[in-house]
Amino acid sequence: MRIKRFSDAEPYEAPNHRNCTSLRLAGFTEDGPNDFWVGCSHFLPGGGAGPDATPLEKVYVILSGELTITSGGKTEKAGPMDTVFIPAGEEREIRNNGNDVVTMIVAMPYPPRAASGGGA
Repeated sequence: MRIKRFSDAEPYEAPNHRNCTSLRLAGFTEDGPNDFWVGCSHFLPGGGAGPDATPLEKVYVILSGELTITSGGKTEKAGPMDTVFIPAGEEREIRNNGNDVVTMIVAMPYPPRAASGGGA
């Protein structure tokens, strides 16, 4: 077992995110987890991400606030303790249209490792 304290979480830059602060809660370390990572994102009012798609599926858990999510041709709102699954390859856009900070957990598999090219 390994406990990583929230106070020890390190910030990271999430691509194509705006007015957002992200913290790595678990993963990308030698002591695991081995198959996925977990982050925590705080979106200020007007903040969001996308539109874009990744080849990886992802799960969001909204902890506080309300997030507007457009994906798969529909737009929905998600609030505290709602879980949102975005399939691999599906374009999504998320927006904080309210006045409260939105806090959410994201869990995703690691990106595929680049194939090593034999060396010369």
